[in-house]
Amino acid sequence: MTPSGELPPAPQPLPVPVDDSHCHLDLTDGSIESAVAAAQAVGVRRIVTIGVDVESSEWAADAAAQHRDVFAAVAIHPNDAHRADDSAWNRIEALAGQPGVRAVGETGLDYFRDSAPPAAQQESFRRHIAIAKATGRALVIHDRDAHEDVLRILAEEGAPDRTVFHCFSGDAAMARRCADLGYVLSFAGTLTFANAPALREAAAVTPLDMVLVETDAPFLTPVPYRGRPNASYLVPYTLRALAAAQGRDVAEVGAAVAATAMRIFDFPA
Repeated sequence: MTPSGELPPAPQPLPVPVDDSHCHLDLTDGSIESAVAAAQAVGVRRIVTIGVDVESSEWAADAAAQHRDVFAAVAIHPNDAHRADDSAWNRIEALAGQPGVRAVGETGLDYFRDSAPPAAQQESFRRHIAIAKATGRALVIHDRDAHEDVLRILAEEGAPDRTVFHCFSGDAAMARRCADLGYVLSFAGTLTFANAPALREAAAVTPLDMVLVETDAPFLTPVPYRGRPNASYLVPYTLRALAAAQGRDVAEVGAAVAATAMRIFDFPA
């Protein structure tokens, strides 16, 4: 369910520019221009908007083509894996090759919901991995209650050189495993939730050069505005929480996150 209510006030601007590595601009209120302006006013320079089906992937690709600081990822969400036909797969692969599309995702496995059978999700995940490698794009993973199968399939298929766990939800042991394999972990507003001490422990042990921040807007709004609509301009709350978890200065973490985003998404200088 999309959150409703008034947007939170803007946070204190960041001392260095960073990027929102994962959001759904098509589900947020207002124009793309206003979303970008609000984000940049607090130090969030670029936005990666994510597709979850053919329609939203086309929307994301179009948004990236029309706006300099918006980039796209395209995919079929694992919850809809059983609905994709050859036409859908052909369209996702074609979209992945467009210049403004910098990733294939969000794809992966979601065992929390049972809308798509695990076998269909796993086959879909394998197809997305192949598309990411064929097009030279990063892979953005949705992993919910499916850590072992996600890691197994990545090992079996061979992960793309740039692989991101969106809204990382594992513990410190999982974070170490991913880091050892070269996978980047993207932390969302869940990092600020009171019931997420294990996630903060995971953030604490993740190497500084292997972290990203995201909103997943309009979902997962960080504390103190949990439950209200999220937007890219709220990234500073999550970045500050990440810096606190790592015991580092906000500017140091921000600079590292920005460098990793540049590497993963091949942003222009």
